[in-house]
Amino acid sequence: MKVQTTRLLNRRTLATAALSVAMLAVTACGGGSTDTAAGESAAPTDLAEGGSTTLTMWVDAERAPALEQIAADFKEDTGISIDLAVKDFAAVRDDFITQVPTGNGPDLIVGPHDWIGTFVENGVVAPIELGDKAGEFQESAIQAMSYEGSLYGVPYAVENIALLRNTDMVSEASETFDQVIEKGQAAVDAGEAEFPFLVGLDPKQADPYHMYPFQTSMGVPVFAQNEDGSYDPSKLMLGEPNGVEFAKKLVEWGDTGSGVLNSNITGDIAKEKFLAGESPYYLTGPWNVPAAQEAGINLAIDPLPTVGDEPAQPFIGVNGFFISSQSSNALAANEFAVNYLTSEEAQDAMFSVGGRPPALTASFDKAASDPVVAAFGEIGANGVPMPAVPEMQAVWADWGATELALIKGAVKPEEAWPAMVKNIEQKIAAG
Repeated sequence: MKVQTTRLLNRRTLATAALSVAMLAVTACGGGSTDTAAGESAAPTDLAEGGSTTLTMWVDAERAPALEQIAADFKEDTGISIDLAVKDFAAVRDDFITQVPTGNGPDLIVGPHDWIGTFVENGVVAPIELGDKAGEFQESAIQAMSYEGSLYGVPYAVENIALLRNTDMVSEASETFDQVIEKGQAAVDAGEAEFPFLVGLDPKQADPYHMYPFQTSMGVPVFAQNEDGSYDPSKLMLGEPNGVEFAKKLVEWGDTGSGVLNSNITGDIAKEKFLAGESPYYLTGPWNVPAAQEAGINLAIDPLPTVGDEPAQPFIGVNGFFISSQSSNALAANEFAVNYLTSEEAQDAMFSVGGRPPALTASFDKAASDPVVAAFGEIGANGVPMPAVPEMQAVWADWGATELALIKGAVKPEEAWPAMVKNIEQKIAAG
């Protein structure tokens, strides 16, 4: 559905703060007039003033096709082209941080919300003001895209993990992980499966991301959270009393215990085995659902089972669009982000290629007619955003390596977990 030119010309949705910031950025770059009234969208002929007639967006190969029509609509309405430059996802974050200060970076970039802290720390992204439009998005998505009180991205998808269940092997969902293990083992004992449960583990870092719901269920989050949901990196919570108890569970489930967690099963192997019908359970995200459906697996998406007395809260990841703080055409970049990328057309298109539940409520409501999307969305509503604070970078390596050593049975929980916490605290303190 095409965005109409008349709608663009008559918009009054750009809030005063965002438009003022954009105009100042244009002026600082040596061009543009600031005569457009505050709170009013600039006319198409004014958008490119002081900047280029082309905006560049860095995007990965999967998402680029979904943005082609929105980019075409923007060009027809404004005369400004969008160059969708496909980049390697593994390197794009660091490239963006390096190139933006030199003036060689893009005007916009697509990426996950947990990049925000590092982006802000390096001064490479500009805040975005959505005004009333913020209320059209899922609250968790806006929260994830916010940092130190400011919004820095337009969210388009929310993703989290769930428990995939082969209903031909296990007919009903379970509330606890003990029940999952029991039913999975029954399928193995009956000769219907080879593995009672599958989750992919990295050979060097295990997978704290996938293990996190079990950890939170035992009352051990990573950082303390403020009342507004933001994280307080000065309060590392991994050292909570139940941290060692969770560490003992990893040993119990690991190679030297029940073997439910197998350090030799990588992400690729776990997927392969589940698709081959060799386990009733697979802990993963929506990105692996299409392959399971194509393999003919009769699938159910189960809530995350608990291990302790608390809810099993997964990390939620929110993908979105960010604007460079050094864009030579900040006004046009804001117009594209705020009035085009927030549209149902754009959000629907991104869902069509990624399969992740949309962040825009109207798009999610349509997508949720699919019970798989609805189930992931319901689970994600109880999740917590992946910490976007820069201090999180000091957490992953020790956290993952320690979990792997515990799963292998190579260390003692009461020694290894406190040592991990101490190492992380020292790294955070050192900056």
